[in-house]
Amino acid sequence: MAKAQTHETRNDVKTNAKQVSIGVLQGCLADGIDLYNATRQAHWNVKGPHFGELHKLFEEFYNALQTSTDDLAERIVQLGGTACGTTQVLAKTTRLPPYPTDLYAGMDHVRALADRYALVAKTLRDGIDQTDEAGDADTADLLTEQSRATDKMLWMIEAHLDHDTAR
Repeated sequence: MAKAQTHETRNDVKTNAKQVSIGVLQGCLADGIDLYNATRQAHWNVKGPHFGELHKLFEEFYNALQTSTDDLAERIVQLGGTACGTTQVLAKTTRLPPYPTDLYAGMDHVRALADRYALVAKTLRDGIDQTDEAGDADTADLLTEQSRATDKMLWMIEAHLDHDTAR
């Protein structure tokens, strides 16, 4: 991992922990913004018998993701880093597969989003371990909070799938 350029701050988290946390947070930020965009794509284009319920659910989720990505970006800056969320940076750094723009049926969106929410939940959990091991308990706590919220959203998405097709 390349060393992040940092700015002076009175934050007393150790330099190595800041570097680890900034890298983890930037990866989670890129994935979170990508998930936000995928969820909006689904919200705008969902069709079918579950339209009303899914349209509302996806809106609730992208609003929550807007807040959570803001929290990630602000933590990067608190540690002296630069939060990078431009389209160009996201296209190069997201770990999520591209979201299909030809999906319309509600359950197709549910399956596509479930896969992406699961990936984001996993990377958040990996980040918890990395930042905790580096000695940044506050960042680990932030990622823990976001992991719980993402797991809940995943659960709510998966509840729309038949039990046999949830995986």
